[in-house]
Amino acid sequence: MKLRISTSIIGYEALLLLAAIIWGLAFVAQRAGMEHIGPFTFNGIRFLLGSFSLLPVIWWLKNGNKKESLPDNNTGFLWISGLVSGMVLFIAASLQQMGMVTTTAGNGGFITSLYVVIVPLLGLVFKLKVNLATWAGVVLAVTGLYLLSVKTGFTAQKGDLLVLASAFFFAIHMLVIGYYSNKTDVLWLAVIQFAVTGMLSMVVAVFTETFQPEKIQLAAIPILYGGLMSVGVAYTLQIIGQKKAIPAHAAIILSLESLFAALGGWLILNELFTGKQMLGGTLMLAGLILSQITFKKRRPFAF
Repeated sequence: MKLRISTSIIGYEALLLLAAIIWGLAFVAQRAGMEHIGPFTFNGIRFLLGSFSLLPVIWWLKNGNKKESLPDNNTGFLWISGLVSGMVLFIAASLQQMGMVTTTAGNGGFITSLYVVIVPLLGLVFKLKVNLATWAGVVLAVTGLYLLSVKTGFTAQKGDLLVLASAFFFAIHMLVIGYYSNKTDVLWLAVIQFAVTGMLSMVVAVFTETFQPEKIQLAAIPILYGGLMSVGVAYTLQIIGQKKAIPAHAAIILSLESLFAALGGWLILNELFTGKQMLGGTLMLAGLILSQITFKKRRPFAF
């Protein structure tokens, strides 16, 4: 038996790991930003900022990098794709950000990551098969969610429930993106959907939140991190990394954002986990990883 993994694949998967770290720490930024401004103002600014941050990447792919090129687009279909995905992302991001007001960065990261197991379950609607590993992962993840979020008397924090609802819509968003991304240019799709999410958030913020420039200035670092790093940089790393990374590995690596969210909350925000919550988080992470495993018939090893 000879084990050999291409160094180029390792490099691409390292980019995905970096994206997972950035996304995990973004929960810390989202939690910190809520100390100064409302959830819709925060999302509005960061998604608009993230949308604009992808424009230089598109320019580079079209002009600066001769080895890469962006496909031609059906403009009408591209706009429809961006509007639909942007509206779904707006619902998901809004529920998540409202939940982050009253939950911790660690809880937010672990619960949001449930979209990994929700996606194949939603696939049942389209008569797609769900394997045994996914069902086992669901059981572990749900058990972990209970230990992480539910207190005595079967009560859960409002913030955790909102983030759980957001995970459901993030799963729908993944299915929507999966449908549209093969039919149009994914980078322009991202620019439009982020812009739609940002503008819808700002519209809601105008009617529900007080606009205070000095408060926005206090939240500048979380906003910049959430917009430039979480949306712009990490999304670009994901696109580049998933070109060559093994799909099963990519899903597992990206699900590690929940672990980095918990570590970030502990190191930066001094958030502490009880023994019960640590067990819950561990079971959720195990469930997320298990749900990505595919069991194949026994065959000779080949790498």
